[in-house]
Amino acid sequence: MIFIVVKFRVRPEYQDDWLSLTREFTEATRTEPGNLWFEWSRSVDDPAEYVLVEAFRDGEAGAAHVNADHFRKGLDAMRPALSETPRILNTELPGVEWARMGELETVG
Repeated sequence: MIFIVVKFRVRPEYQDDWLSLTREFTEATRTEPGNLWFEWSRSVDDPAEYVLVEAFRDGEAGAAHVNADHFRKGLDAMRPALSETPRILNTELPGVEWARMGELETVG
């Protein structure tokens, strides 16, 4: 799978509306056949920082994502709300789902 984490720093006037601003992009991406997950979180330490964790089945699915009309529209919607260029990690991992963390395995 293609595993991606992106950190977005958002201008103060957009911080509380970020999820609404990105809703159309998020919903469209989640319906892509190759999308495995697309999840937003907000930093508990910095209200200006949103973190996106996303995954795509393979490189072909990732390419389809960045070439989709909703991708370009989503970037256009986000751009005015950003206070700096987002930071990204992008790597290929084996498998297509989350593994269990053995150190905290629950019993029963």
